[in-house]
Amino acid sequence: MKTMTSNPKAKLLLGAGLDVLHFESQEWLDTIYFWKDEVRFFENLLKRKESLSDSEQNYSVMLKSLDKIHTDLFEAIEDDILEHEKLLSRLVKGEQGLADADYREKHRMLTARMDTFSSDFKTFKKVVFEYVKNL
Repeated sequence: MKTMTSNPKAKLLLGAGLDVLHFESQEWLDTIYFWKDEVRFFENLLKRKESLSDSEQNYSVMLKSLDKIHTDLFEAIEDDILEHEKLLSRLVKGEQGLADADYREKHRMLTARMDTFSSDFKTFKKVVFEYVKNL
């Protein structure tokens, strides 16, 4: 059974000031921009390394599909982080009806999503590298 380890950094950050959480959100956006560049690289790599056998070609198509899924997920996560940043702006301006605790809970959820996605994306990259290496 796979157990999930808790990220002690995440627990510390959630108690930090809003400026620290804002900085972490900006780091997430930078990470996503880098991942998008990596996805473009993988797409180009897979196009250049297409094989002739049917099974390998099917595998290549599957990898390209996963590549597209990752791109779509990047967009969704990026949009959610940008909305999160807008919420922070409204919170800092003192807009009525917003609570610091709500922002922190959303930040915690985004942290978990980024951690999970980072792990999944690393696995995807290993698969792509292994596929290209064996061509």
